[in-house]
Amino acid sequence: MKTKYAIIFICIVALVIIEQETNILSRVSDELIQRVTPHPTPQTQQGLPSEEPEEEEDIMDANSHSGGHKHILILASTRTGSSFVGEFFNQHGDNMFYLYEPLWYLQGLAGFHKDVLQGLFLCDFTPLEEFISPRPLNHVTPTLYARHASAALCKKPVCTPGVKCTTTSCRPLNLTLASQSCLTKEHRVIKTVRVRQLDILRPLVEDPRLDLRVIQLVRDPRAMLASRMVVFPFFQKWKTWARQGKVPEDDEQVKWLKGECDSVRMSAMVGLSRPRWLRRRYMLLRYEDVTRYPMQKAEEIYSFAGIPFSSQAREWILRNTQTTPANNDPLYPWKTNRNSLEQADKWRFSLPYEVARVVQMVCGPTMELFGYSLVDDEKTLVNRSVSLLDPLYLI
Repeated sequence: MKTKYAIIFICIVALVIIEQETNILSRVSDELIQRVTPHPTPQTQQGLPSEEPEEEEDIMDANSHSGGHKHILILASTRTGSSFVGEFFNQHGDNMFYLYEPLWYLQGLAGFHKDVLQGLFLCDFTPLEEFISPRPLNHVTPTLYARHASAALCKKPVCTPGVKCTTTSCRPLNLTLASQSCLTKEHRVIKTVRVRQLDILRPLVEDPRLDLRVIQLVRDPRAMLASRMVVFPFFQKWKTWARQGKVPEDDEQVKWLKGECDSVRMSAMVGLSRPRWLRRRYMLLRYEDVTRYPMQKAEEIYSFAGIPFSSQAREWILRNTQTTPANNDPLYPWKTNRNSLEQADKWRFSLPYEVARVVQMVCGPTMELFGYSLVDDEKTLVNRSVSLLDPLYLI
């Protein structure tokens, strides 16, 4: 009998010990889980906590505060086709306010770009007036610099009796009326070749009053140089070197070209790295893709911008991608109507191989990032059947 009770007692003690050990193990397990599970730190919370909450937050940010207004900045270098792409928006219709190169007045004053752009996107021309020379009198300037006039500035209330509107300007321009017109438009687009780095735009992208999207337009550096040699006196040296068949690789202009290529690449790498402040607000666009597939790319641009693709813009693209202005037209280099299929490779038959080789030498990393193939000889350069455009794999 005693043995029976002893066995029962031993079993009860064993059960108590097992229960206690289980509780201990449970507490230890919980502590271990807490230790290995990362807790959000201030730095992590500013970074990438998780995909789904971030997407929801980005969508909320992209559609809040701006009252439905879309603000687009086309970022480019000279001779990249930015005027052509800008017209995709300029021809949109009555609810679009488009400005061509307003930062022209700030040459050499990059530190003011952000403030002026912010003012213009908010329809405040006052910051720009500070840099227009001669200074506008009673907010009226003889003209606003443009090679392609803003459609919105060539309509009432800006264009009134006594104001002359041409294909390039509306003059004289009352900036107060321009501001009032801007405020009535649902979408605002600015095209510029004077902003070098995306980083300076962060305050604008994060401005709760704006729903800013950035389109960075790039082009094959060899094609850009070929076009610049035709248009700009600054590149006269390159024309001389092209005739002589030899480019001094240590010349300051060669170093300048390398610096520009590096700057464009570094700017694009910021956007392609998808920092949280720029996510879903950056688009890299190659000029060559636009010339090959203008309607498809226009649809993608409008989709990215969050703006319906208008019938007016479609019609303009159809009319202006299947014709070529006369070569003897003095404004030919600035025209936006082209046979787009011919444009992408046209430079290959005007740029000597030696010049192309030096461009490849100093701009190679940039060309690799954007999918531009290098050539090893003149025969390949002028062989149109050999594509120099690789698929663009965005990182």
